Amino acid sequence: MAVEYTLHINGRDYVTSENKSILRYLRDDLHLTSVKDGCSEGACGTCTIIVDNRAVKSCVLTTKLAQGHDIVTIEGLTEREQEAFVYAFGAAGAVQCGFCIPGMVMAGAALCRRTPDPTDLEISQAIKGNVCRCTGYKRILVGIKRAAAILRGDE
Repeated sequence: MAVEYTLHINGRDYVTSENKSILRYLRDDLHLTSVKDGCSEGACGTCTIIVDNRAVKSCVLTTKLAQGHDIVTIEGLTEREQEAFVYAFGAAGAVQCGFCIPGMVMAGAALCRRTPDPTDLEISQAIKGNVCRCTGYKRILVGIKRAAAILRGDE
């Protein structure tokens, strides 16, 4: 008898009988390409998603272990969150090649959901598992800080 895993992703339930990384499930089965595949080993953070309001690298989480948890990708962020991060990252110049940005946004969004007015240190800690080779972390930090201000209604 086949085992089935029920996954709650972006507000909807999905069922799969395959136990594989959530990264592969999101990209290959659901075609959610905002979740980038940078290393498939948990080292770079480009595949970061939100699981129960915490940033998690999707390449190291399996469909079996993800059952019973609330999973959010960029597509599942609220429209307000999406617009805040698009504007804030653009205004800060935190975009360069853009490959790492979805993971950075998801790490920032998870932080903002838990801590609406994060300090520079909290932001640095939130993105410490995410690698950026082009932009540099200062602009990303400024972008997350500005997105948080927008989401609080201060900007």
